[in-house]
Amino acid sequence: MSDQGTSTARGVHALFSRGRLTTVPRKSARREQLLVHLAQTLFEPGRVYTEREVNDALLGVHDDCAALRRHLVVAGLLTRTKDGCSYRRGR
Repeated sequence: MSDQGTSTARGVHALFSRGRLTTVPRKSARREQLLVHLAQTLFEPGRVYTEREVNDALLGVHDDCAALRRHLVVAGLLTRTKDGCSYRRGR
């Protein structure tokens, strides 16, 4: 892993305590790092998820699953159907 990749991983892990996310960063670059980490660790590429499955996965790390889900969709890391019934991992 590159020095920057190691630094990023350490930075993301610093946002967690006992497996729970302690805060959602306000700075967009830092939040983007967190969101990429969440998308890669919680969601499999190509798999379709219901909204409930997405919420359950996100509740495993933070109580505000709606905000995290919204951030992931806006960042393009999760895509959702127009009716909001299903999600898949994006980029």
